Amino acid sequence: MSKQNQMKIDILKSKVEKALSLNGQTMDRLQAICDLLEREILHYDWVGFYFKNGDKNELKLAQYTGEETEHTIIPFGKGICGQVAVSNKNFVVQDVSAQENYISCGWKVKSEIVIPIFVNDENVGQIDIDSHTANVFTADDEELLEFVCKKVAEIL
Repeated sequence: MSKQNQMKIDILKSKVEKALSLNGQTMDRLQAICDLLEREILHYDWVGFYFKNGDKNELKLAQYTGEETEHTIIPFGKGICGQVAVSNKNFVVQDVSAQENYISCGWKVKSEIVIPIFVNDENVGQIDIDSHTANVFTADDEELLEFVCKKVAEIL
């Protein structure tokens, strides 16, 4: 990673920590994270959080920034988010058209990255990022989003 990229990531991490430290409801702080990431990173066109829906084997959409989505409930195993709910691993899709088990959120989406959120070693949710650009996500994105998920876990 270049020194310039590391500086940008460090600045973003600081902004994430600041947004999560604000007083207010957890959901307001999650919305602040969505807004921050979508505003600061040009290739993040949709940013949202999904969380396990009670005892059901499904995810429920929480806060997000970007175009409306009909995918407010996602069964475990379905789509990229549903697969992460089962695998407990990061999933980076550089070209969504090459994925068989992909739920389309719109024709503009070309790539997606999903990072799980763990609380006490349990996958409780995830951050989901869509981009209108193919082959755009890098290890820098994974590093930043893993940091975001770790910090979000601390306020849940």
